[in-house]
Amino acid sequence: MNTVIRWAIIFFVLALIAALLGFGGIANVGIDIAQILFFVFLVIAVITVVAGVFRR
Repeated sequence: MNTVIRWAIIFFVLALIAALLGFGGIANVGIDIAQILFFVFLVIAVITVVAGVFRR
């Protein structure tokens, strides 16, 4: 598996865990972490898709 895709999946799982902890109101810091990780995942996912398109 490509390393970028692996990191994107790792960040996605971390964002989901942080979302479960933060969006439910358990911790306000969890909300910030979840939002940051979510956007990092989106950026990595977009980069992966663009790199895949140009690789072909």
